[in-house]
Amino acid sequence: MSDSDECTTPKYRIPAAAVCPPAPRKKVEERGKKKPPKNGYFHPPDLDMFFAMEPRRGAAYADHRVMFFGS
Repeated sequence: MSDSDECTTPKYRIPAAAVCPPAPRKKVEERGKKKPPKNGYFHPPDLDMFFAMEPRRGAAYADHRVMFFGS
Protein backbone atom coordinates (compact mmCIF):
# COMPACT_ATOMS: atom_id res chain seq x y z
CA MET A 1 0.00 0.00 0.00
CA SER A 2 1.21 3.44 -0.80
CA ASP A 3 0.58 6.72 1.05
CA SER A 4 -2.18 7.76 -1.36
CA ASP A 5 -4.20 4.60 -0.65
CA GLU A 6 -4.46 5.16 3.09
CA CYS A 7 -7.51 6.62 4.77
CA THR A 8 -6.96 10.15 6.00
CA THR A 9 -8.97 12.98 7.45
CA PRO A 10 -10.01 15.47 4.78
CA LYS A 11 -7.92 18.62 4.72
CA TYR A 12 -10.83 20.85 3.64
CA ARG A 13 -12.17 23.11 6.40
CA ILE A 14 -15.48 24.96 6.51
CA PRO A 15 -14.68 28.62 5.82
CA ALA A 16 -15.29 31.21 8.51
CA ALA A 17 -18.66 32.95 8.33
CA ALA A 18 -18.66 36.01 6.12
CA VAL A 19 -19.34 39.35 7.77
CA CYS A 20 -22.81 40.69 7.00
CA PRO A 21 -23.03 44.09 5.35
CA PRO A 22 -24.18 46.96 7.57
CA ALA A 23 -27.87 47.77 7.85
CA PRO A 24 -29.19 50.30 5.34
CA ARG A 25 -29.18 53.88 6.58
CA LYS A 26 -32.16 56.16 6.67
CA LYS A 27 -32.28 58.94 4.10
CA VAL A 28 -31.25 62.32 5.40
CA GLU A 29 -34.21 64.63 5.75
CA GLU A 30 -33.91 68.00 4.10
CA ARG A 31 -34.34 70.55 6.83
CA GLY A 32 -35.56 74.09 6.44
CA LYS A 33 -38.02 75.72 4.13
CA LYS A 34 -38.15 75.05 0.43
CA LYS A 35 -37.34 77.94 -1.85
CA PRO A 36 -40.21 79.42 -3.85
CA PRO A 37 -40.26 78.63 -7.57
CA LYS A 38 -38.22 80.90 -9.85
CA ASN A 39 -41.23 81.94 -11.93
CA GLY A 40 -43.50 82.45 -8.91
CA TYR A 41 -46.68 80.61 -8.07
CA PHE A 42 -49.52 80.25 -10.59
CA HIS A 43 -52.57 82.35 -9.65
CA PRO A 44 -55.55 81.63 -11.90
CA PRO A 45 -57.67 84.77 -12.26
CA ASP A 46 -61.00 83.08 -11.40
CA LEU A 47 -59.82 81.05 -8.38
CA ASP A 48 -61.28 83.41 -5.75
CA MET A 49 -64.58 83.50 -7.64
CA PHE A 50 -64.70 79.69 -7.68
CA PHE A 51 -64.44 79.44 -3.89
CA ALA A 52 -66.89 82.31 -3.34
CA MET A 53 -69.67 80.51 -5.25
CA GLU A 54 -72.39 78.77 -3.26
CA PRO A 55 -72.63 75.00 -3.82
CA ARG A 56 -75.55 73.95 -5.98
CA ARG A 57 -78.23 71.83 -4.39
CA GLY A 58 -79.41 69.49 -7.13
CA ALA A 59 -81.97 66.70 -7.28
CA ALA A 60 -79.33 64.09 -6.48
CA TYR A 61 -78.59 65.80 -3.17
CA ALA A 62 -82.28 65.91 -2.20
CA ASP A 63 -82.78 62.22 -3.05
CA HIS A 64 -79.73 61.30 -1.00
CA ARG A 65 -80.96 63.25 2.03
CA VAL A 66 -84.45 61.70 1.87
CA MET A 67 -83.11 58.19 1.50
CA PHE A 68 -80.75 58.32 4.50
CA PHE A 69 -82.40 60.78 6.89
CA GLY A 70 -86.05 60.01 6.15
CA SER A 71 -87.11 63.63 5.80
